[in-house]
Amino acid sequence: MPTGVHIRDARQQLFDAAERVLLRAGADGLTSRAVTDEAGCAKGVLHRHFSDFDAFLVDLVLDRAAQLEREADALAGSVGTGTVAENLTRALTTLFGPIPVAIIPLITFRDELRARLRQAMPGGGIAILAQATTAVSACLAAERELGRIAADADIDSLTLSLVGGGHLLFADRAAGPPTTEAVDKLVTAVIADAVRRRRGLPSGSRPSP
Repeated sequence: MPTGVHIRDARQQLFDAAERVLLRAGADGLTSRAVTDEAGCAKGVLHRHFSDFDAFLVDLVLDRAAQLEREADALAGSVGTGTVAENLTRALTTLFGPIPVAIIPLITFRDELRARLRQAMPGGGIAILAQATTAVSACLAAERELGRIAADADIDSLTLSLVGGGHLLFADRAAGPPTTEAVDKLVTAVIADAVRRRRGLPSGSRPSP
């Protein structure tokens, strides 16, 4: 990489390289050498822009978290259209894309990274999962406001079930991402009672969220 490359260009190239390494080799394979080799630059380029590798990882995670927040804003625009299950299935599929799912183990297993993330932003110690949780909770709250799920639906519990179940579905990188049908099945099961009670359906009947 030429020494005259603008810092933001260098940072983005390093971030892109890190994401490719994560997808290919996982969190264990993500090292400063692997990143700079993937980016095609000298190792000193990374340390010219970041005090150490954990500082680089903090900015990488925050950059991806900001992207998830933008994607969550876009997802919010679909609330009230289609069905509740369709909207939440789309949300989980977007929020647990390949890069976010690859970053979560990185945060989980690097204590120093979690500590620095907590200092950098509220809830930063569980970044990515925090953004997914906030986005799903906002979608559920908006659907409840529109009367499409029960007025007394427990948003926090529904959110935890959807985010936890969604993460488990998407976490097996070797098997590949789950099918839309598998995600929809999870979503439909989690929100079934909230949708049933909103429609006044008898217990045991099957709603179409």
